[in-house]
Amino acid sequence: MQLSHDELLKVYRTMRTIRRFEERVMDEMGTGDIPGSTHLYAGQEASAVGVCFQLQDGDYISSTHRGHGHSIAKGVDIDGMMAELFGRASGTCGGKGGSQHIADLRKGMLGANGIVAAGAPITCGAALSMKLLGSRQVAVAFAGDGAMNEGVMSESFNLAKIWNLPIVFVIEDNGFGEATANALVSAGSFTRRAESYDIPSIEVDGTDVFAVYGAAGEAIERARAGGGPTMLHVHVPRYYGHYSGDPDTYRTPEEKKAMRQERDCLVNFRRRMNEVSLLEEAELDAVDTEVEAAIDQAVSAARAAPFPPLSALTSDVYVKYL
Repeated sequence: MQLSHDELLKVYRTMRTIRRFEERVMDEMGTGDIPGSTHLYAGQEASAVGVCFQLQDGDYISSTHRGHGHSIAKGVDIDGMMAELFGRASGTCGGKGGSQHIADLRKGMLGANGIVAAGAPITCGAALSMKLLGSRQVAVAFAGDGAMNEGVMSESFNLAKIWNLPIVFVIEDNGFGEATANALVSAGSFTRRAESYDIPSIEVDGTDVFAVYGAAGEAIERARAGGGPTMLHVHVPRYYGHYSGDPDTYRTPEEKKAMRQERDCLVNFRRRMNEVSLLEEAELDAVDTEVEAAIDQAVSAARAAPFPPLSALTSDVYVKYL
């Protein structure tokens, strides 16, 4: 599972980009210039990056309401994403989708989704098309722990297994469905639920990008080789509240401080690189500087971009079939 020097730098750069993108979005939400609300992915970067770095350009993913990290990890342009959040015409969806509908089919990103678990059946559809075409592509459905209590998730597991689809379900478990602790509302084990459908499952530490990368590689190779679905149960921290306006009073200040100190995938990555002498601190610091400049540029470009014209109101509403 050895990554090259350049690949390691790219892994760090992508995780750092997600982190700074989300921190900057949180700051910009305070200005009132980003309409609606946002659900931030900060703390969970190793999950998206570890999975997506095992994917090929032609593979597909679906996301959740917490979709910025998945989009960046799959290669969606941060300038287009930031413009989308600001509601500008240069956004990935023309400024009409906003945070919960980030999508870029050119990058294999089928879309974020405001409906819990709704990405899973969409991804089953993509995986079915891949199987029928014999393309050896793979589809990944990201979902949160709350999705495991939705009926459509069970239906998607069932479809994926009976049709032996090339799909990986990635359950990012941050311990809370909105403000409710998962332990209070979820019976039994997520991995045993998947295994009840004869779907192999793997528990993963979502603060260790290498652990996620290894587990995702196993699951994706199984899917690509015709071995059917796998579920990854990835345990991740969530640094901010459920959404940008959430006061997050259901977790104590001590809990949140310990989470940031002890469960930071970026800190863990830097420590690992120092221990094995694969990357120099100066290289990682240079990446931090470059990422900061890129995020500044994305915000400046978004603020300068025009809003969609009134004529765009009725475009992209219906699909035109030839």
